[in-house]
Amino acid sequence: MARDIGLDVPEPSKVCDDVHCPFHGKLPVRGQILVGTVVSTKMDKSVVIERSYEKMVPKYQRYEKRRTIMHAHNPHCLNAKVGDVVTIAECRPISKTKSFVVVKVEGAKE
Repeated sequence: MARDIGLDVPEPSKVCDDVHCPFHGKLPVRGQILVGTVVSTKMDKSVVIERSYEKMVPKYQRYEKRRTIMHAHNPHCLNAKVGDVVTIAECRPISKTKSFVVVKVEGAKE
């Protein structure tokens, strides 16, 4: 039985025993909810997410493309792969660079 994390995301079909899983562990989520694409899964229980956005340059009245990478915890019950579009939620710091956890995997990017 997965616990309610307070977000409008479906609970995963698999069950895990990860203490840092927001559904089956004790990790609370709060703050920002972001969407990005998984670019790497080489770390243990972690993924690297890339987010693309446009920023206005006032001098030229144009937009420039920018991107940023973020690290997020990847619970075993969700198991995001490279190329998947995922939703991540902010949580307490899990390590030096991880303050987000994957809460939804939307499948491969089209």
